Amino acid sequence: TLFTAVMIIIEKMKELSMLSLICSCFSQQTRNNLVCEFEDMEVKPINKRASGQAFEVILKPPTPVSEVAHSITSPPKKRDMSLEDIQKKLEAAENRRRSQEAQVLRALAEKREHERDVLLKAMEENSNFSKMAEEKLILKMEQNKENREAYLAAMMERLLEKEQNAAILQQNS
Repeated sequence: TLFTAVMIIIEKMKELSMLSLICSCFSQQTRNNLVCEFEDMEVKPINKRASGQAFEVILKPPTPVSEVAHSITSPPKKRDMSLEDIQKKLEAAENRRRSQEAQVLRALAEKREHERDVLLKAMEENSNFSKMAEEKLILKMEQNKENREAYLAAMMERLLEKEQNAAILQQNS
């Protein structure tokens, strides 16, 4: 098909030596009758144009040999691993696992310590707040007691003055 033909042209163009192609363009002797043949392609020069050199590429029908040459090869197989290599890889994996586990445990320990510090700080602040509130309450209660005693003393003094005034008025009457 057309797609296969284009792919073959692309492959063949990759195989062409650009140096020989360029040299053939400059050589006067080969320029006149240059016909390059490759496995399934023929390249002929066309008369020189104003824009440069032109070539005609003629494809030959594909041959079974060329199809085999273009087949994709499988990737190289891995070498057989020895028992020592396998053990080294297992030990390295175990070390990575231990290291990762230790890192996770360190992170958890740091997180727990931080939580404990935050909790202790909160408890200390709560305790300080409770002490301050208790001190304020005691101070307020003492002030209230003093004010009440002062009020009662003032009332008693006025009452005594009224009684004395009443007694004086009774004596005068």
